[in-house]
Amino acid sequence: MGIKPIVKLKSSEHHDKPVVQLIFEKNEALTQLLRKATTMRWSKTMNCWYIPYYTNITQDLDALVKDYYYLDYSELNHQPVELTAINNRKDIKENHLRTNDCLQDLSDIGIEKVEKFRYWLQSKRYSKHTIDIYCDSLKLFLRYFSHKAITDIGNDDLIAFNNGYILANHFSASYQNQVVNAVKLFFRKVENTKMQIDSIERPKKAFKLPEILSMHEVELLLNSLVNIKHKTMLALIYSGGLRRSELLNLEIRDVDSKRMLIQIRSAKGNRDRIVPLSNKALDLLRQYYIEYKPKQYLFEGQKGEKYTETSLQEVFHKAKSLAKINKNVSLHTLRHSYATHLLEGGTNLRYIQDLLGHKSPRTTQIYTHVSVDGIGRVTSPLEKLSLNKHEK
Repeated sequence: MGIKPIVKLKSSEHHDKPVVQLIFEKNEALTQLLRKATTMRWSKTMNCWYIPYYTNITQDLDALVKDYYYLDYSELNHQPVELTAINNRKDIKENHLRTNDCLQDLSDIGIEKVEKFRYWLQSKRYSKHTIDIYCDSLKLFLRYFSHKAITDIGNDDLIAFNNGYILANHFSASYQNQVVNAVKLFFRKVENTKMQIDSIERPKKAFKLPEILSMHEVELLLNSLVNIKHKTMLALIYSGGLRRSELLNLEIRDVDSKRMLIQIRSAKGNRDRIVPLSNKALDLLRQYYIEYKPKQYLFEGQKGEKYTETSLQEVFHKAKSLAKINKNVSLHTLRHSYATHLLEGGTNLRYIQDLLGHKSPRTTQIYTHVSVDGIGRVTSPLEKLSLNKHEK
């Protein structure tokens, strides 16, 4: 056998979730194998194939392709088990069989059902992102029960999937809810069966506060960048509370310098909105435009295509490193910081909801928990006690 082709595995983030990029030369056989046996899908923003990260991903990929391809782990930062250990340790292989013994290839009927589900979602105008997530969730669920007719799957099977796959792989409660939502929708709308998924208990999502950068830290972050394009992108996200996809989808026509507004088109939930354009952001945009002269998209790659999500993330992490910010923050933190700083500056929560494009005010209310403005004015009852001075 000749030299095996290389499949490079690289840690990354997609929609603020850890993923593993699969980078390899065009190979139809390998692509079909991975698409059929895994939840691998293509990302236009990252310009590569990727799989959501989970605990046993390296074992699964190794067992799938090791006879024909070499896996390069050099840029995988999720502490994967080394390839030699996977090949030599029997206990790891046995654990792989216990957790993935039902993850067989989808049958022709299963493939047909997933495509039928996709067609139904498209007819109801679900976003492409939601369609991909729901179809991948359903595909995983049906692969787990590939030995069973779809018409025979019931409530007990969903519980078995939860215990035998989701919990066994330490997936999050939000992922568990995502799978339940997809399965529920599929059986109710496509299969029209009597499966009582509503009786299944949902895990409570952990209440976690978003990490916030102070205004000084944002200042350090932006001033750390010399490249005007990079600085303008991050400044625009912070100045308008934009999501990364919203920034990357901006076209030149969306910036209205006369009215000092930015038009956000077809954002999350397929809703348009407008956000104010700050004077400093406009100054940066003008400097950037003179130097780069974009044609269609406000921020373009080297060949005139839309700037990629991966490159934007790299810009943020470079700035974070240069500014010596040690907090566990991501690009999305700039949006959280924008909302929190508005609230601390006295902006009404209802206005912040509109600026962020939140459908429900409950989503916006989380910023009341991270704002230090009101909390800092609270006097602890300890201050009212008369304490004796400690004598050494």
